[in-house]
Amino acid sequence: MVRSILQADHFFRNRGRLFWVLNTAGWAGYTVAAWLGALAHEKPESYFAVIAATALAGFVVTFPLRLLYRKLWRESPLLLASGMLFGCYSVALGWRWLQNVLYWDWVKGSWRPEHLVDYVSGIMGSFYVLLCWSGLYFGIKYYRQLQDQTEQTLKATAAAHQSQLKMLRYQLNPHFLFNTLNAISTLILDGANESANKAVTRLSDFLRYTLDNDPMSQVTLGSEMAALDLYLEIEKVRFGDRLVIEKEIEAAALTALVPSLILQPLIENAIKYAISPSEAGGTLRISARKQRGTLVMQVADTGPGLGNGNGGQKSSGVGLKNTRERLQQLYGDKQAFTLAPNEPTGLRITVNIPFEE
Repeated sequence: MVRSILQADHFFRNRGRLFWVLNTAGWAGYTVAAWLGALAHEKPESYFAVIAATALAGFVVTFPLRLLYRKLWRESPLLLASGMLFGCYSVALGWRWLQNVLYWDWVKGSWRPEHLVDYVSGIMGSFYVLLCWSGLYFGIKYYRQLQDQTEQTLKATAAAHQSQLKMLRYQLNPHFLFNTLNAISTLILDGANESANKAVTRLSDFLRYTLDNDPMSQVTLGSEMAALDLYLEIEKVRFGDRLVIEKEIEAAALTALVPSLILQPLIENAIKYAISPSEAGGTLRISARKQRGTLVMQVADTGPGLGNGNGGQKSSGVGLKNTRERLQQLYGDKQAFTLAPNEPTGLRITVNIPFEE
């Protein structure tokens, strides 16, 4: 079904092909309507030949009208309307002349009128038919133009959203890199070469992960947690025993799809405001579970909490703000991002997104 729709859409995107199909169908409909009218009025058989020839002539005379309209398309509305009326009337003159001559030759046995003006008698009927044809032509042309503009607008909007998501996704805190390199330098000076080498390896793997994964794509929560382990191991080099990490990830949640590195800014924010300022350090708890059709992820810490005047975390921090905006861009109203006090102390951040595998 979808394939058929796509093939039809591809077929009608060719404007030349669309014109031929619709023009042929329109004049075929004109022929059928005239034929049915002739049957209702019990016209002779020769009259049906006039109908067929007239429809064929109408099909042909629309070609110069199309060429005229294509030249006038970019002109002012007044010039376009004037050109349309003049073109329709001029073409109707020749078309009506032919209709009358065929009718006199094939139906009335080569009869001819006394006055030349009779050759174009009934021209207003032909004029109205061509006006209707012109109205359909411009209506379809305007509709196609509107569709193209809408499609271009949607593409531009999608490109802007992608650029914004990539910008939000790639905003790694430079302090993280600076502090990590400083910690590695300290390890080297202290002679802890093995620990320094391990930290460099973890940093290299983590940075490679951040660059290899497209922010527009999704990864499994299991893959996301593996990347976060690299990040947390780097932070453990900096803080040692001051940083306690607890994880509670349900097995059913590991196959869920999540935006890459969606939790890293939240963890970085917690380390910056809850762990780093405290001499005793603190505990960072990461959990994830499947709740009906929703994936619920939480990052909780034992720091001073949110905005209590004691160095608490800021709800408008870059990490929190970027994550909130990414979720809004990706899921709209289907997501939730909430901040709440953690018991007995600290901040708990909860992210709810649709559960997808």
